[in-house]
Amino acid sequence: MNPPERTTLANVHGLTPAQLTALQANTATQLGVDIAFRDSLSNGGQGPELCLIPAGLFEMGASGADRGFGELPRHPVHIDKPFALGRHCVTADEFEIFARETGLVWPEHLVRAEGRCPVVNIDRGDAKAYLAWLSEKSGQRYRLPSEAEWEYAARAGSATRYCFGDSLNCAEANTGSFQISGRSHQGWRRFLPFCAPMQRAVDVGLYPANLWGLHDMHGNVWEFTADPWVGPVDSLHSAGTGKSGKWFVTKGGSWFESAWQSRSAARKPRLWDELDVNLGLRVLRETP
Repeated sequence: MNPPERTTLANVHGLTPAQLTALQANTATQLGVDIAFRDSLSNGGQGPELCLIPAGLFEMGASGADRGFGELPRHPVHIDKPFALGRHCVTADEFEIFARETGLVWPEHLVRAEGRCPVVNIDRGDAKAYLAWLSEKSGQRYRLPSEAEWEYAARAGSATRYCFGDSLNCAEANTGSFQISGRSHQGWRRFLPFCAPMQRAVDVGLYPANLWGLHDMHGNVWEFTADPWVGPVDSLHSAGTGKSGKWFVTKGGSWFESAWQSRSAARKPRLWDELDVNLGLRVLRETP
């Protein structure tokens, strides 16, 4: 018996903005959901706001001079099935509902986010416990996105460094410095053209969304993915030393690093149990 043929997928880089939004809308119609929606929870609440991401083919990674240490070379990737991704990172308020219901105790020495700021200072264990709780309460399957799913959704059809183009400015993202193009400058020159960095994470959704409705895919806080880091984590250490699966891929950059680290192709290894004030969580919800 011959294996089933792969469904022909649209190369999203060849679509116009109108075609990209139509692809998203048509997928929502086929699945019988809105483009943006929330799942009802059994406790009477609602899950995080989600945006539907259509299936498609895209080029993942960086090429030429743009490719930094540990970044993947440009290569084609098939996203065979649509999925829903958090419109923004899970907020402190959203995570607090889970913490109260499950009795999660926050260590007193940790900085805690509040309100609509992204929840931070959680490790992968906390993130997976939240996703399991959300799955149970909603009757749907929530998980971390793979690196490919994350980058595909962040690009939203773009082949440029950022979903907004090849440069990023302070009206588009919360990062530690900005540049017209290329790698960011160091010292005082990193503030030209003048932008005053926020020096902290800010409320989700303050910056423009990409074409598929996702906010803060560049900057604010790094985001967990499901993928282990393969290869050296820096020039001195190898991945996987000690505990198996110790290092994992995070994406998106943050308020602490320059805009260069917030490119769609940029990636950073983080320890499996790492806590940080610039590391948060965005959920993926599978579709039927």
